[in-house]
Amino acid sequence: MKTSNVLDVIDQAMFDVARAVGGASQLQCIWVYNRPVDVDGLRRFHDHLRRGRLSRRIEQSPLPFGRHRWVAPAGSSDIEIVESARPREEFDAWLTEQCKTPLDCEGGPGWHLAVLPFTDGGAGVSLVISHCLTDGVGLCEALADAALGRDDPISWPAAGSRGRWKALWEDTWQTVRDIPAVGRGVVAAARLARRSRGGTGAGTPPTTPPPALSASADESITLPWATIFVDTDEWEARAQALGGTSNSLLVGLAARLAQRAERIGEDGSVLVVLPVNERGAGDTRANAVSSVRVTVDPARAASDLREIRTAIKQALIRHRRVPDEERAVNALVPLLPRRLLGGASGAMAGFTSNVVGGSNLGVVNPAASRPDGSDADQFAVLNIPSGVTKAKTYRGGGLQLLLSGTANGQFFVSVASYLLDRPNSNDSLRQDLSSTLNDFSLTGTHL
Repeated sequence: MKTSNVLDVIDQAMFDVARAVGGASQLQCIWVYNRPVDVDGLRRFHDHLRRGRLSRRIEQSPLPFGRHRWVAPAGSSDIEIVESARPREEFDAWLTEQCKTPLDCEGGPGWHLAVLPFTDGGAGVSLVISHCLTDGVGLCEALADAALGRDDPISWPAAGSRGRWKALWEDTWQTVRDIPAVGRGVVAAARLARRSRGGTGAGTPPTTPPPALSASADESITLPWATIFVDTDEWEARAQALGGTSNSLLVGLAARLAQRAERIGEDGSVLVVLPVNERGAGDTRANAVSSVRVTVDPARAASDLREIRTAIKQALIRHRRVPDEERAVNALVPLLPRRLLGGASGAMAGFTSNVVGGSNLGVVNPAASRPDGSDADQFAVLNIPSGVTKAKTYRGGGLQLLLSGTANGQFFVSVASYLLDRPNSNDSLRQDLSSTLNDFSLTGTHL
């Protein structure tokens, strides 16, 4: 069976929005070793990543409204091995520096691997990748494949191999086949607009009007972030004691963290957006996800997770039965001018005052935490949104995104956040995250 290299509508939408806002969101994998890293093993890992499922890039359609395609990569960046060791206390700053590495899922490179030796003898490893190339689950699968020496069996066509006239014909025919999906997108967009006007939208507006912002408010800002690790057995035991599951405990934690930042609705509730993994065997989509939204009372979350557990279950049941209107709208994105995409990017990302993202990768393949061939002492993944400016955060009432997973007996929670009229630093976010964990009688270790 021939594998199509036409981008899925979600991947197409993510790429178009990324171009509109000046860059794609990123995922950053973080490994920490309390011993020197095996550089030869890391080089082997890097070589297999270059031959694995991440070894592709996007070629734009010659049609202004056409669907783009996956093609073979033009090349990848070399592994970066920092020669001068730095104190472990500077690891945060170095990771932030890595996030500023120029990435390009069209021209390449789409990802970058680097290692930093610590002065105490340990080492940290970072992999930054464009979200246009993969989602969190797909990334962890690619990491495991590379660590196990498994290369991608798919050979993507070379860029430009179709020829202009063939490309025009094929992409025009693809557009014709997409007409029914575009029609469904128009209907879905109309329904979403009616619900928003009726006051049943995803979130509530900020409780106070945004202040007058200077011209520099439209410049991109660096989001504070923090990662904490909790013993897996302790996390699971606490979830069970509160009548919930690992996932409902994460949702409760996300809601309490939002409450601590006063990012709540008029009724005191928080809306938690939960990505739903739809990746199947042999799935070639970069982002094989949809999402559901759960309304949570953060005041009760730390003492009883049963309501949250039930709400998640009902949301997933409804999600399977009712067409996903937000997903359907993605079919319209190639038809929209770039200026509209740039303006709508905040809404697409969930920039509303009582909405927080809470994604759980589940149990990560143990091989994903072995980039040099042996288990890292800590492994986590961080979600870094793009195109975030002070103006957008004020219009939406702030931003909080949580990403979690289980690896090597540890449950990690990574948070990227920007709050209105409050301190915004890694240290302040760590303190908020630790305090919120304490609400659930849990303790953790920061990165």
